[in-house]
Amino acid sequence: MTRTDEDLDHGNGGGLLDRSGLPDWLAPVDRAARTVAPEQLSRFLPPASGAGRQSAVLVLFGAGERGPELLLMERAGSLRSHAGQPSFPGGALDPEDGDPADGGLLRAALREAEEETGLDPAGVQIFGVLPRLYIPVSGFVVTPVLGWWRAPSPVGVVDPAETARVFTVPVADLTDPENRAMAVHPSGHAGPAFLVASALVWGFTAGVIDRLLHFAGWERPWDRAKQVPLDWRS
Repeated sequence: MTRTDEDLDHGNGGGLLDRSGLPDWLAPVDRAARTVAPEQLSRFLPPASGAGRQSAVLVLFGAGERGPELLLMERAGSLRSHAGQPSFPGGALDPEDGDPADGGLLRAALREAEEETGLDPAGVQIFGVLPRLYIPVSGFVVTPVLGWWRAPSPVGVVDPAETARVFTVPVADLTDPENRAMAVHPSGHAGPAFLVASALVWGFTAGVIDRLLHFAGWERPWDRAKQVPLDWRS
């Protein structure tokens, strides 16, 4: 199934999407965002009933010293949900963000990124939106919003109660087979993971990165038999 520009703009763009002037290396990601189907990203899709709290994350690509990179943060260990996990900046839709069908989710992704990392939204060009996904453990319906960090700004921890660390990861490290593994939950469930920047990136965030690398054609063969238990720090 192909997702057209009209589908994207009607569902989440609200006229805020801008694909002009993107660097050539982002073209495969842009193409993947416009063509990937929800079931190609995850087996956890929003409930047909419409249940779930609407939220968005900012998947922000920048140009670093070693080439393309992604902005990530580590959630504070005291949080009730997903404590201590590396993640994309993001969170739930607030009333101030407006209608989710008219750009509200894009505004939510930028607002949350600013609140969590100090990012200047004016330097971010939103160029794509991935299909909505579902996180059963928290009941969030999450829209990944793709951005190009056209004018980078300083970032860091704004509120230690929410964020423990803000960092960037080169795409070259994410595609390095030595940094890839399957994270095994105590329940037995296994999913893709990345051992980068002194962190284990797993769960929803790792799943989105894994699929983006795959559909953008950036993925390199890696050993899926390599496993990392989620209690690896203990």
